Amino acid sequence: MAELTDLGVRDLVAGYQAKKFSAVDVAEAHVKKIEKENGALNAYLEVFSDAVDSAKIADARLASEGNTQNPLLGVPVALKDNILIKGKIASAASKILANHTATYDATVVKKLREKGAVFLGRTNMDEFAMGSSTEHSAYGPARNPYDISRVPGGSSGGSAAAVAGKLATVALGSETCGSIRQPSSLCGLVGLKPTYGAVSRSGLIAMGSSLDQIGSFGRSVYDVETVFNATKGHDPLDGTTLPDYAEKQAKNKKIGVPWAFVKDAQPDVQEAFAKELKELSAKGYEIVDIEFPSAPFGLAAYYIVMPAEVSTNLARLDGMRYGYHAEGKDLFEEYAKSRAEGFGAETRRRIILGSYVLTSGYYDAYYRKATALRGVLAEDLKKAFDTVSYIATPTTPGPAFKLGEKSDPVSMYLEDIFAAPANLTGIPAISVPKATVMRDDVSLPVGIQFMSPKYTEASLFSIAKDVVGEGA
Repeated sequence: MAELTDLGVRDLVAGYQAKKFSAVDVAEAHVKKIEKENGALNAYLEVFSDAVDSAKIADARLASEGNTQNPLLGVPVALKDNILIKGKIASAASKILANHTATYDATVVKKLREKGAVFLGRTNMDEFAMGSSTEHSAYGPARNPYDISRVPGGSSGGSAAAVAGKLATVALGSETCGSIRQPSSLCGLVGLKPTYGAVSRSGLIAMGSSLDQIGSFGRSVYDVETVFNATKGHDPLDGTTLPDYAEKQAKNKKIGVPWAFVKDAQPDVQEAFAKELKELSAKGYEIVDIEFPSAPFGLAAYYIVMPAEVSTNLARLDGMRYGYHAEGKDLFEEYAKSRAEGFGAETRRRIILGSYVLTSGYYDAYYRKATALRGVLAEDLKKAFDTVSYIATPTTPGPAFKLGEKSDPVSMYLEDIFAAPANLTGIPAISVPKATVMRDDVSLPVGIQFMSPKYTEASLFSIAKDVVGEGA
């Protein structure tokens, strides 16, 4: 018999309906597993003391209203540490916000709370979501359940490790450049980056405001789809949410592949990718070679736009109003010491880079050009989507790498190469687990990524189910 922590959303729904177990049983099973295994994974920074009490409330609702129309009732959810939940610490895995207690719920939390989801705790992440490995957390790195000597990816690595390690049924993360899709690939999960504006960012600690988006992790496409449907929609608290999310369907079963771009993946990852395309072709999809000339430049544009927005968003964290404060002999020294001691090395690097590209002497040379390139990327994608419904690439260049292996910042940044176009242009993208590759005699998962036009998440879920052979 399967353990309660093995069950996905669909199985939990059926089990609650058949009264095989209660929400309290499920919550307690997860808490016990977290107590036993989180020491090795470091996926959670905090397990909420009221998780079981929330499950009791869910059980009362299950008894009175059932879950036929509400599949998330009683489902255990983990939250990335940059998503606010009222009365809980939200530190963004940074020393500077170590004791910051949220005064309100993020909109996604509010929506999931209304559905009766059970929040288990807050998960580890790269500080302020800056990283691709979770090694930049102020509280130590999270580790990959497939091999604890390897990273789970980042910046949402704690959420990915929690779901892959069966320490949560589903988890929320955030994306600025692949921070859901990349750890999904490295941990063998399904991960969705929605259309920009489809899900409210209210209550998300900002990194890059024109890029950030909240999405989810699951062990099945159905789980991720269920969370997306529960959290999407207009929010008056977030002016960037779409006034009316108008779902669109794919117009055909054509998959565009920019082979010149795909060559940036490692050879065995390319081989696994090509094999999956053949399987999709046998299922009725047409594989089309496409040109995507601006794709290789997307990462360079991202690493100009993102630091610029980071330097602006984090300017408010000065150690005066809230957050970590260091004493100094004068006001300037207090500002300088608070930020130098409160922020980690990677965060400081990006703040400095962002401040540099926004200065009057370099704004035109760097920031304006990077912004213009976002428009070029959007035009190239629009041209491709005139003939195909999906664009496919590997999710990541390779499988999970070892802790400390990518100490050079540039080699770490290159992990995001396939992710950047979707974030820069606001289109949705999904990573789906399918293949494995060998490293040091360990079988490690790698994902395949699909991008599609805005508002076509339903079509992404459809092709993702065809990849993994999952029913509707």
